[in-house]
Amino acid sequence: MDHLKTRLEKLRKFSDSARRRASLYVDMSKFDGKSTARSLGCVQRASAPGRKLQKIGFIIFWIPEPTGITNAIGAPMILAGRFLDKKYNGATIHDIGHETKHTISTINDFKSTVM
Repeated sequence: MDHLKTRLEKLRKFSDSARRRASLYVDMSKFDGKSTARSLGCVQRASAPGRKLQKIGFIIFWIPEPTGITNAIGAPMILAGRFLDKKYNGATIHDIGHETKHTISTINDFKSTVM
């Protein structure tokens, strides 16, 4: 019984932390100042260089040409794009907020099933 109480207390702490984080991200996205909005713009609109590189690689790969040079160029671009897509985090504030809300709902579901 004490083991369940300690786990529930841990879940309450996680839930409170996730709720505070979600409210912080919502508040950050509502800033109205031009300089603040400009500096947060890169976080709100993150680029995805891996996907762009993959798309360009696929386009080059499928260009018909007899010597096969485009295949030799396109295939490494596709692989490099996949590698960058795995290593580069292109998450925006919206994505982080969505995942935080999902975590909060999962914690609440778990708490309701335990209690």
